[in-house]
Amino acid sequence: MNAAREKPEQGLPVFVADQLKQLIFSGELKPGDRLNEAALALRMGTSRGPVREAIRMLTGWGLVRAVLNRGVFVRQISVREMLELYDLRALVFGFAAERATDHLGESHKAQFEQLLDSMDMACETENANLYYELNLKFHTLVLLLANNQRAQAAYDDYIKEMHLFRRAYFNAPGNMRQSNAEHRTLYEAIAKGAKAKAKSTAERHVLKGRERLLSNMNNENHLSGL
Repeated sequence: MNAAREKPEQGLPVFVADQLKQLIFSGELKPGDRLNEAALALRMGTSRGPVREAIRMLTGWGLVRAVLNRGVFVRQISVREMLELYDLRALVFGFAAERATDHLGESHKAQFEQLLDSMDMACETENANLYYELNLKFHTLVLLLANNQRAQAAYDDYIKEMHLFRRAYFNAPGNMRQSNAEHRTLYEAIAKGAKAKAKSTAERHVLKGRERLLSNMNNENHLSGL
């Protein structure tokens, strides 16, 4: 029996949306590709209804875009849009890190330390996919400790839009190690209650990430002769 058919009906759209998200992140569904409901329903082993609902979820996540009278396509984000999102993300993450210094408890310290150690291991094994997921959890924890729902919602929106760019270029071991060194510096500032340092470190971390992404893009374009 197909795995999708084993899911309860109310959970099926969420399950299908997650499967489609992974196809997008893996590159099997590329920016600009059209989503065919009938073909996807056949592939997922379900009716078109859950697929239609799943596509609505992907639209809300900023991963796909509906074009009038043409269909739904995997979203294409320009370099300019990506750079603007990084600027906004740096501001919100800096704010969150500063606020996080007021709400850090012992249980949170344990979570941070476990994430940092796990990311170090992902760097050693050059597991970019695992590092990417742990990186998201680290940032989510900082936003959670900011205790500001509007900031968290805004940051989540930026991240959803940036997935299409970031996932494709988040694969250089040296970059991952540098990124996690920055995470440790940020965590230490938050743990010490150093508000100004936490804010500036968080902002600098996001902007350094932008530099690493642009460098990877430039290297890839150079190798391909573009």
